[in-house]
Amino acid sequence: MGCVVADTKERLVDGAIKVLGSDGLAGASARTIAAAAGVNQALVFYHFGTVDQLLSVACRQATESRVALYRERFAAVSSIGELLDVGRQLQQIERAEGNVAILAQMLAGAQTDERLAPAVAACLKLWIAEIEPVLHRVTAASPVADLVDVPGLARVVASTFIGLELLTGVDPDGAAAAVAALERLGVLVEVVDGLGPVARRALQAKLRKAAR
Repeated sequence: MGCVVADTKERLVDGAIKVLGSDGLAGASARTIAAAAGVNQALVFYHFGTVDQLLSVACRQATESRVALYRERFAAVSSIGELLDVGRQLQQIERAEGNVAILAQMLAGAQTDERLAPAVAACLKLWIAEIEPVLHRVTAASPVADLVDVPGLARVVASTFIGLELLTGVDPDGAAAAVAALERLGVLVEVVDGLGPVARRALQAKLRKAAR
């Protein structure tokens, strides 16, 4: 019996992920999810209580699987430029496969449905938890290391990733320009990191003065 229940719940979660990816949040109902899962729609409420709860579980599981897929790539990053390369590849692959759209749809929905907000926040934290150690590592030797709020920057990076997905849907050229701007920023950071000791000290002094 337990195996049957677990299988049904898994099918419903998979169905919810499929519907979110293909039809978006607006198309995610008990009927459409149950149809995708091949089960009676009453089982949505039996196992999860509400459609929102099922969507929250689905979003969490989908994000966990995607984060795990990129864990080794993040661990191998040794510079800002490499991090941007991974981010660009990640965005392209996830968009092509429709995975990032799931979190983007939930993020958009959470703006008007507070019941979705905790799940979306938890999913963003999964990405942040992977990105933050990378930023600590690649900024440790930078002249600007003392001025960088790494936890805050990790949140900016994770939010930007999802924001680009939303922007691409309405302004593909604008999203491409945003990615290009990030790449130029990465080049600038690497140039700064390559400064000699005298120039690095001078830059650090100016930055600290400006930050006061």
